[in-house]
Amino acid sequence: MSEFSGTYSISKVYASDKVTNRKVDKLLEQEGIRRDRNLDYTCAMFDEDLNVIATGSCFGNTLRCMAVSHEHQGEGLMNAIVSHLVQFEFERGIYHLFMYTKCDSAKFFGDLGFYEIVRADGQAVFMENRRSGFKEYLDDLLATKVSAAKVAALVLNANPFTLGHLYLVEKAASENDCVHVFIVSEDASLVPFEIRKKLVIAGTSHLKNLVYHDSGAYIISSSTFPSYFQKDESSVIESHAKIDLSIFVRIAQALGINSRYVGEEPKSLVTGIYNRIMSEKLPENNIRCVIVPRKQESGEIISASKVRQAIKDGNLESIKNLVPKSTYEFFTSPESESVVKKIRAEANVMHY
Repeated sequence: MSEFSGTYSISKVYASDKVTNRKVDKLLEQEGIRRDRNLDYTCAMFDEDLNVIATGSCFGNTLRCMAVSHEHQGEGLMNAIVSHLVQFEFERGIYHLFMYTKCDSAKFFGDLGFYEIVRADGQAVFMENRRSGFKEYLDDLLATKVSAAKVAALVLNANPFTLGHLYLVEKAASENDCVHVFIVSEDASLVPFEIRKKLVIAGTSHLKNLVYHDSGAYIISSSTFPSYFQKDESSVIESHAKIDLSIFVRIAQALGINSRYVGEEPKSLVTGIYNRIMSEKLPENNIRCVIVPRKQESGEIISASKVRQAIKDGNLESIKNLVPKSTYEFFTSPESESVVKKIRAEANVMHY
């Protein structure tokens, strides 16, 4: 795909084009932006001498890593980059688009057809290209509202669903009249969403006060939260937590949720910062934050990472005491063949 904006051309940057990729990285660096680790399309705008003077990228349904050389500010180049990326997304059938940007850039992108959903003051703004998109999402959730005194929620990635996850769900279910279970539907995990969802529902079928939800586009995993305009890893985690919690508070208000349950994970920097912010912010909005110590097996914490590692190592028997029967049966069935193959091909399965 190649097009022209005035005297400048815009075209796709291929991963194999090391020269142009170095120019893109240099431009991003000059404008105080780092290349995001999660990108599936990048374009560049070239001047007559083939210098990269503007760039932008996508990942799934989000626009990312957009920059214009300071020497070309005020020429409308960012408008051309955004238009190019939006057209690219439309051509691949993605019409509901999102972006995260600095707070001081929100008005500019607002003029290009993006609307603010929530913001983490001084850090980031979450925007979409539909004026009423988030309101429609909340309206759909309202159809599942349960009138009760004690209504809780938890968000699960469940990659895959373990006895640790089950312990958390059972505790929430035993202490509340209703529990809304949000399953992260973004497909950025080794176990695909449809399988993760199936295993969560199968593993909790004995609990009768659960309401299941696909998380949709508004709850994303920290593993794919954009980091390109943040100064360090802690800032990335903090701004993601604040954005996510602002969205969750709106969801909780719509559904009458008054508690959120999360698992403790003392060894994780991400979870540690996230849980600290959650324990500060949720009570400010009359929502209890319940941090539950992790379930252990033989003196060790049960984790999805440990299960993935055992699957990678071909040691399926060792997961028997770490996962519900339904999860074990799936991973020992022919149906799991493609998922097991994917896990075994992954270099590192111990990440998020």
